[in-house]
Amino acid sequence: MTSTDGAFDRSATNVNVVYYLYLSSILFGITAIVGVVIAYMNRGPGADWLDSHYTYQIRTFWIGLLYSVIGLALTFIIIGFLVLLFVLIWWIVRCIKGLQRAGNRQPVADPATWMW
Repeated sequence: MTSTDGAFDRSATNVNVVYYLYLSSILFGITAIVGVVIAYMNRGPGADWLDSHYTYQIRTFWIGLLYSVIGLALTFIIIGFLVLLFVLIWWIVRCIKGLQRAGNRQPVADPATWMW
């Protein structure tokens, strides 16, 4: 399969689709799973700006999932609701920052970061 066939189309469109799937997962949770699968399928060896976005998206999914599970576990002692609120804000900010950088065709400065 070449780099322009179907799901492996290495364009900014796929990067944006993953960010939009992540944002829509706030209402429809399952779309984040679809987004991370697309990100894994499109991630390459790290040679261009697109790969920094795919790495960032994959890390966003796994870190978000980790902290969401921790937040859910802590809801029994009320602090979990604050953790879940933080994860929601963190998720939205990362997606918006990613969309802005992708719109300018710029790489994510540090795709391995845990923060913004």
